[in-house]
Amino acid sequence: MTSIALPRKIFHGVAKRADMFRMFDRHAMRPDRFDSDQSSVYAGEWFEIDETSYSYMLDILPPLWMRGPIFAMREFMTGSVTSVFYAIRINEAVRYFHTYCDLSDPASVEAMRTAIVDRETRPVRAMSREERLEHIWSTTTDDYRGYAGERWPKPMQCHRTVMLYGGSEGTFLKLLDTLSDDEIAAKLPVHLRHLPASLAA
Repeated sequence: MTSIALPRKIFHGVAKRADMFRMFDRHAMRPDRFDSDQSSVYAGEWFEIDETSYSYMLDILPPLWMRGPIFAMREFMTGSVTSVFYAIRINEAVRYFHTYCDLSDPASVEAMRTAIVDRETRPVRAMSREERLEHIWSTTTDDYRGYAGERWPKPMQCHRTVMLYGGSEGTFLKLLDTLSDDEIAAKLPVHLRHLPASLAA
């Protein structure tokens, strides 16, 4: 089954090795992760890594295939979705990226490369609302993120939640997709809070 998931940046900045490994399966706590095809959950996710991490992953196992500076891991995350690593020259500098591509779609690897180049060559630093939410999910520890369970209304169950601090009211869970602009700003690191939000992912 070919995934219809669109390429989406899930972390702002360059992830070090520990962050990279943590984000490889940032959906590990999904309550339904073994119930159906999970390809669309992973396919299309991407983030930047450093050269050391790129080289480490190239050396860890023989790749499934290698096409110049692009290689795929032979261990699949789910179905036909696997890690694909890129070294791409952008604005005269070589940068490195981890992605999840659905290899049942022959065009997915090049489509991902095109999406990364398009996103990273924009002249203005910006984050869309979707990128802000994905960054929050990627950087929040498992103790403070989860999925809406049986106590939530049926339509909300299995949707992602994050823990918020409500001052005198204490902490509470809220659906990730429903965070207000102020709540998003409070969850982002200081250096990302005031980036313009006019560009779409």
